[in-house]
Amino acid sequence: MWVQPRSGPLEENNFYGDRRASRAPVEGTIARSGLRLDEARYRGFSDGKLVRDLPPTLNIDGKEVDTRADLKAVLKRGKDRFMVFCTHCHGAVGDGNGMITQRGLALRRKPASYHDDRLRNMPIGHFFDVMTNGYGTMFSYASRLEPDDRWAVAAYIRALQLSQNAAVSEVGPPQAETEEPKQEAAH
Repeated sequence: MWVQPRSGPLEENNFYGDRRASRAPVEGTIARSGLRLDEARYRGFSDGKLVRDLPPTLNIDGKEVDTRADLKAVLKRGKDRFMVFCTHCHGAVGDGNGMITQRGLALRRKPASYHDDRLRNMPIGHFFDVMTNGYGTMFSYASRLEPDDRWAVAAYIRALQLSQNAAVSEVGPPQAETEEPKQEAAH
């Protein structure tokens, strides 16, 4: 029992006619958690076009979150993941001036600024697709970020775009002016 005939992965084997020890999976086999039929949610496309809206729900920290009712939780998660995975190249405000760029990353062109008109007008599915498949010198983050985290980052990118490109007329009064003044406690 201690010593048995066996073949290691990718070794030649005389048992099978094709002489391969490693067998191909049965056709139609799907890896655990691999059945992803919702093209919009898992690819960022619907009917061959980039999606324009977030999925209705996302799994954030193990909780199903309604993206319309609890957008704050989605943006919080998106900011967290953005700070970890994106700021080194794209910068904290998404202007393409991250630390790697500032420290001399030699590229033909610097990372994209999310504040260019081209990217501001791009459907949100574009950002999901780029994180999933990579683009230019940016590699895929599909193995680093779960699909729901990629959607959260895409939502946060939209928030960055709004924060850096809002017209003065769209911005409300400063927070200090809208709060009631706090009264000093009598001594």
